[in-house]
Amino acid sequence: MKNKYIISIDLGGTNLRIALVDENLLIKDRFVLCTPVFSIKESLISAVVSSINKIISKNNLNKKDILGIGLGLPGPIDYKNGIVHYFPNIPGWKNVFLKDKLQAKLGIKTFVDNDANVMALAESRVGAARGMKHIVCLTLGTGVGGGLILNGELFRASTNATGELGHVPVNQTGPKCNCGGIACLEAYIGNKRIIQQAEKIFRKKITLEQLSALAGQGNRNAINIWKDAGNILGIALSGVINLLSPDCIVIGGGVANAGKVLFDQVKETILKRAMTVQAKHVRIYKAALGDDAGLIGAAILVREGVSE
Repeated sequence: MKNKYIISIDLGGTNLRIALVDENLLIKDRFVLCTPVFSIKESLISAVVSSINKIISKNNLNKKDILGIGLGLPGPIDYKNGIVHYFPNIPGWKNVFLKDKLQAKLGIKTFVDNDANVMALAESRVGAARGMKHIVCLTLGTGVGGGLILNGELFRASTNATGELGHVPVNQTGPKCNCGGIACLEAYIGNKRIIQQAEKIFRKKITLEQLSALAGQGNRNAINIWKDAGNILGIALSGVINLLSPDCIVIGGGVANAGKVLFDQVKETILKRAMTVQAKHVRIYKAALGDDAGLIGAAILVREGVSE
C-alpha cells in the first residue's frame, strides 16, 4: 500500500509555513512565505492553494496520496464548521468559510483549528507534555495563543473558540489589544510590544534574538525587560492554574526563546501568586518541538480528524 502524506500549514502574523508530513509525523519537505506580503484575504488563500499544489508537484505526488490538509491559524476558529471567526493580527478576515473554500479549490479533505490548539496537540502527543492528561499550552509570538488539553483531549467547548489566554485581561486599564479588548496579556508580552519596549530603552532597532543574547551576557536592561514579561505572564498563568490545576504548562513561540531568564521569573511569580496546592503540582516546560510544533500539530489534527 502506497504511503499517505499530510500537508501541514502554520499561519502566523509573520510567516506562512508549509510542510509535507508523512504518517509517522516526519517532515519530508517544507518552505516559508512572508505573511504580510499577502495583505488581502483572497491573495493569502491563493498563496495557500498554490503552495499546496507546488509541494505536491515537487514531491511527485498526486492528490490521492494526500490524507488531508491541516491548518493552524492565529485566531478564534470554528473547528467543526471550518470557519475563521477573525484574526486579531491579520486584517480582513471575518467569518470566512476557509475549509469549504480550500476543499472546493483542491478536492482534498481539510481541517482547520487555532494555532495554539494544534501546538497543544503536538506537545501532548509527541512533545514536552507527552503522557500527561491536563495541559495548558501557550504560544508566545506576534500574538499570544493558548490551547487546553483536558482529560487527554483537546478542549474546544461548544463555541470551538477556547484557550484564548492572550486575551485574558491582566489589568483594569492598559494598552488596547488588537482583539478590541483592553489590557490583555498579549498587549503586554506579544513580541511587538516587547520589541517596542526594548527599542525605547536601547534607542536602536533590536530583535528578540538580540534581546535574549544581551540578557544572556548579563545586560541589566535586557534582563529587566524579560523579567517584566515573565512576571506578567506568571500573574496571568496563576489565575489559569488556580482555575484548572493543570499537570503542566508548555510555553513555546519566539518569545519563549528568551530561555532561563523568562522561565525562572514565570516560575517565581507562580509560586508567589498561585494557590499553594496547584502551584506545587504544576510543571512549567519549554515546548519541545520548537518551530515545528504547529506543523506537526496540524498533521495530528488531520490524522485524528480522519479517524473520528
